[in-house]
Amino acid sequence: MHRSPASLARLGLRMGEPIRFRRHDKGRWIVGRVAGIERDGSITLRDPDGSARSLRAERVEIRRPGSRGRLRWCVVSDVAVTWEQLEMFAD
Repeated sequence: MHRSPASLARLGLRMGEPIRFRRHDKGRWIVGRVAGIERDGSITLRDPDGSARSLRAERVEIRRPGSRGRLRWCVVSDVAVTWEQLEMFAD
């Protein structure tokens, strides 16, 4: 598992950041914390009970500012694409 800030930053994530998911794609959202990235690209997180889970980026959401600056939940796979594109203009 990759826990370095650089590997997390490639997906636009930070260690310990709140992240939410649903069990079996239904029911209530459960808020956990980012723990790292697995070798297959899945996101490792800790749920409120402290159990580790590894889920695909399409199944988890993270809070990011929207167009008017208000925090909203966004799918991690969308954040990763946006994050990589912004790095191109950093020069």
